Amino acid sequence: MKYAGLDVASKLSSLRAELVGTGASAIVISMLDEVAWLLNLRGSDGPHSPVMYAYLIVEVDGAKLFVDNSKVTKEVMDHLKNASVELRPYDSILSEIRRLAAQGAQLWLDTSSVNAAIAETYKSALDKYRSNHGSKGKIKNKRYDESNGLSEGPSGVYMRSPISLAKALKNPAELEGMQNCHLRDAAALAQFWCWLEEEIHNNVELTEVDVADKLLEFRAKKEGFLDTSFDTISGSGANGAIIHYRAEIGSCSVVDPNKLFLLDSGAQYIDGTTDITRTVHFGEPTAREKECFTRVLKGHIALDQAVFPENTPGFVLDAFARSSLWKIGLDYRHGTGHGVGAALNVHEGPQSISYRYGNTTPLQKGMIVSNEPGYYEDHAFGIRIENLLHVQEINTPNRYGGIEYLGFEKLTFFPIQARLVDISLISDDEIEWLNNYHSQVWEKVSPLVEGSARQWLWNNTRVIHKQ
Repeated sequence: MKYAGLDVASKLSSLRAELVGTGASAIVISMLDEVAWLLNLRGSDGPHSPVMYAYLIVEVDGAKLFVDNSKVTKEVMDHLKNASVELRPYDSILSEIRRLAAQGAQLWLDTSSVNAAIAETYKSALDKYRSNHGSKGKIKNKRYDESNGLSEGPSGVYMRSPISLAKALKNPAELEGMQNCHLRDAAALAQFWCWLEEEIHNNVELTEVDVADKLLEFRAKKEGFLDTSFDTISGSGANGAIIHYRAEIGSCSVVDPNKLFLLDSGAQYIDGTTDITRTVHFGEPTAREKECFTRVLKGHIALDQAVFPENTPGFVLDAFARSSLWKIGLDYRHGTGHGVGAALNVHEGPQSISYRYGNTTPLQKGMIVSNEPGYYEDHAFGIRIENLLHVQEINTPNRYGGIEYLGFEKLTFFPIQARLVDISLISDDEIEWLNNYHSQVWEKVSPLVEGSARQWLWNNTRVIHKQ
């Protein structure tokens, strides 16, 4: 409860209300982060995401977790028992689907995530049920109104899982955990960047893998650290232009002090998940590099400052981040923002900020999104600036239409390299944003570092002025 903010019984009660509303008898949950979030559990069955291999079936009057029992501790067993969740062997999920279908159960399946074996097993079992009971066989729950036509026999409910949205709307405890872990993460990053700059200036040869490994070393010392939240993207020069680059021993590059260096990384802590990208130059950047960096920064600031009416989907905001690049005919080939879990997957839905029009999910209070515009010049360099934001209500002087207006609050507090900023391209308001941001970085992070790392933080949060 300290980190979850809501007990399992309350979450299950809300989910069951959704089941009743759609006429479903039960929902089959196969998304691992949804299982973990709903049951207030975390695991370690795979890298980067603290989840366990499991299925969960929640009925109107019960719940069953399908998991490898050898991984379940007594503490977890007691936790599940208190929530009236029964344990079942992991490999018995399909037999349970057949059993429910044989009773005429109207199962809710999220076809965007449920695997083919479950979907086909349910379909086959329903066909058998209908052949035994006729087309008007009794449904275990009330009738389901499917696409304007009543289906008196069970046919299944095929909709997006309601857990996806519930999980995305962070409660106060989850937000507090995210805020706290981001500050510890920033302290680790300050120690790391201080070390890296000193090594580079002392002409120490470091590979991209060396850099990623050292960052992990600093993070691992922080309270509550569990794992990285994804494979670190450590790209020097042209490798930074590869959006999902992964440095590997034997094929990676040496960090070149005369080229841009892009570092996209994140961590999993017991109380939250981080994801941050910074692009730096250890020497003297070219005018082209500074212009591109500054235009990416302008887009980052524009999105950070955006205010918008409730029910606005993320794609409406995407142009805020691209406009400055568009003005000189540049762009980037990835979305601007993705949802982020609270001590869960670093990429989660249903929200996003992207040029793709398909996702009409409105941004809502409590959601967390990344703000990561970039620019990539093939065979030359890559630039990306990424912070995490959470959506909050904005107290606007007017409320046209009587609705709420929303905006963002930063979760990430870490310096943006001033050396790469072309002052002639940014407005007084943008300079004020950067100075205010760096003032907040110093205020929040400096108490957590000391010695050379504290001095590095001071040097990189100084006020900048128009010349």
